[in-house]
Amino acid sequence: MAGYAVKRIDDMEAVVAGSFKRARAELGVESFGFQVMDLPANLEIYPEHDHAGDGQEEVYVALRGSGEVEIDGERHRIDPETMVMVGPGVKRKIWTGDEPMRVLAIGGIPGKPYEAPEVSRLGAPDPGVPSN
Repeated sequence: MAGYAVKRIDDMEAVVAGSFKRARAELGVESFGFQVMDLPANLEIYPEHDHAGDGQEEVYVALRGSGEVEIDGERHRIDPETMVMVGPGVKRKIWTGDEPMRVLAIGGIPGKPYEAPEVSRLGAPDPGVPSN
């Protein structure tokens, strides 16, 4: 791979109805995980989840728009001026407001080398499309 990569977010491979951009793979990054999520206004179906099973911690940064991150039942504002870190065993859920929100999600497991999950690889099956 070359020593740099430049790509517009809107030109990146997207899955789950176009909402999850495979940004890490598009830029050829292998040392840590990240993706860009384009979330619609008034989103309620973003899944509440944690990473207790794999030990991953995550950082969320709103690149555009604003909303809230619910952490263990308490909501915290997220906007382009606010970063949120959530540890592996902590439940989290993203809520958007009246406008769409673009979020950069960065993740990794403390003390372990990064291993990209198959779902984050270019051309991998879309997890938002049921398999036959």
